[in-house]
Amino acid sequence: MKFLSDSHSVFSPGTPIVFLGSSEEFTEPPRPDPDFTGVWGVAQPDKTLEVALRLQPKTRNVVVVGGVAPYENLVKRRFHKYESKLDFTYLTDLVMPDFLERLKHLPGHTVVDHTTMIQDAAGAHFIDEVQAALMVACTANAPVFAVDDVDVDRGTIGGNVFSFVRAGQVGAEVAVRILNGENPQNIAILRGANTYIFDWRVLQRWGYQDSNVPLGGSSLNRQPTIWESYKSYIIGGISLIVLEALLIFGLVSQSTRRRAAETQLGITLEAVRESEQRFRLVANTAPVLIWMSGPDKLCNYFNQTWLEFTGRPLEAELGNGWSDAVHPEDLKNCQDTYTLAFDLRESFKIQFRLRRFDGEYRWMLDIGLPRLNLDGSFAGYIGSCIDITDHRLAEEALANVRRRLIEAHEEERTWIARELHDDINQRIALLAAQLEQWVQHPPHSVIKIRNHIREVHQQLADLGTDVQALSHCLHSSKLEYLGILVAVGGFCKELSEQQKVEINFSHEVISCSLPKETSLCLFRVLQEALYNAVKHSGVRHFRVELHGTTEAIQLSVSDQGVGFHQQDAINRRGLGLVSMRERMQLVGGEFSIRSGPGCGTTIYASAPIKTKMYRARAAG
Repeated sequence: MKFLSDSHSVFSPGTPIVFLGSSEEFTEPPRPDPDFTGVWGVAQPDKTLEVALRLQPKTRNVVVVGGVAPYENLVKRRFHKYESKLDFTYLTDLVMPDFLERLKHLPGHTVVDHTTMIQDAAGAHFIDEVQAALMVACTANAPVFAVDDVDVDRGTIGGNVFSFVRAGQVGAEVAVRILNGENPQNIAILRGANTYIFDWRVLQRWGYQDSNVPLGGSSLNRQPTIWESYKSYIIGGISLIVLEALLIFGLVSQSTRRRAAETQLGITLEAVRESEQRFRLVANTAPVLIWMSGPDKLCNYFNQTWLEFTGRPLEAELGNGWSDAVHPEDLKNCQDTYTLAFDLRESFKIQFRLRRFDGEYRWMLDIGLPRLNLDGSFAGYIGSCIDITDHRLAEEALANVRRRLIEAHEEERTWIARELHDDINQRIALLAAQLEQWVQHPPHSVIKIRNHIREVHQQLADLGTDVQALSHCLHSSKLEYLGILVAVGGFCKELSEQQKVEINFSHEVISCSLPKETSLCLFRVLQEALYNAVKHSGVRHFRVELHGTTEAIQLSVSDQGVGFHQQDAINRRGLGLVSMRERMQLVGGEFSIRSGPGCGTTIYASAPIKTKMYRARAAG
């Protein structure tokens, strides 16, 4: 500390001073003045002992060698926690010859901790610490560990030592920071002078594994092994030998594989030829029309059944020639479907008309599938066509039957309505006239009164029976004579009053050229939809919209009720949804439902203004 104070007096006030020092204990480094900073080292012999025990786990004795320097008390304090496991001997008060003699005869399983020896007990001074460490290391019959880095390269193993080199490097870094303008007061005194250093030659001499030394430590005088010295040459030679062996093996293997591949190729080609022959035999005898195309979308194969159906040679069908036999109205849709599926590499189904050899167009169901090569690459498409003309005719016949059934139903409704008007209504009027006459001229006989009452009762009973039989078949005369707008509006009003519900009806002007069958179908859909909504929706408010254009008329019936699953409604075998859909198909219209549990229900019906049925009649 006095040295630091004297150094400060040499320089002018405010001059930064960087010092290097050490102490025996972990005390706070001195800072006699704010202008002082530097590096402070602390002796740590216990860490060196820990390394010694790792290198020599069977150690039982520790000999501490030192001169008259005040390190003995420090070492004893640091080694105190090991005294229960190890025997410690302190050689610190002998002359150098006695030191050396004692070190020659140390017991087994012993390590030596050399501290400092600048002067022995006789007062003999050594040239420097290095001289004493060299004599101790050369004489002792046990490994010697050191406390300073200058002793490591003098026969000692090393350990956790005070490194003058490291202290100088850290001190230089502090000096550079000050020269760059940093205030010394802001630079803490660093404790960075201790590190692990070992002499690799001494480790090998005592048979220690350098893998047991702490990570991060440095080894001096390390001799590279044969592998480390000639690693690149050894690897290169082995690689060259392995490469040559692999080349030789590859050539032999390739030759073997080539011969095997040539044999397998011959077998495969023969199998492919046989497979192709079997395919052509099966395809040409199959009762379906089969075609194939390549990756370029052009057809390259048609079976014999196709050629016999069209009556054209194979050359005329190849490429896009087959499209010449497709009906002109179906050609564009057919080509678009094929092209889209081809681009997406997806299967497809399409129906189109194909001209037969006798000139008749037949409906075909064409199913196409992508095909792949053995390596998984895309090879094109293969497809088959089935004549479904008879099936379509059967469907059309069935639809015609359904149409005629509905027409018959409507005719029956018209008849029933006429019966109600011409028969029942007249009978009611006659009964009312009779009652009026009896009121004006009441009979005086009780028997006549009873007879009149019995007659009226019988007439009313007959009327009730007739009305009950005909009520479900009522036909809307408003629809027939006043048009669909008036009929729909009147029905909504009547149902609203009858069921005590609210029905909002909105519409646009509808063309007066609306065919009768279209009006009737839409009216029946409205009736069925509203009846179902009132019965099942759980709400009392409904909305009906009727809009028309020059081309079509649209009807929608919606509510915000409980909704339903369409499949569940179908499974219950109800006829309401089926009849509505069948009616719209009859006039070439469209029918759809949007519903779900808790989401309400909306029914859409759209029909062309002039249906196919209407056009057919007009043409007739």
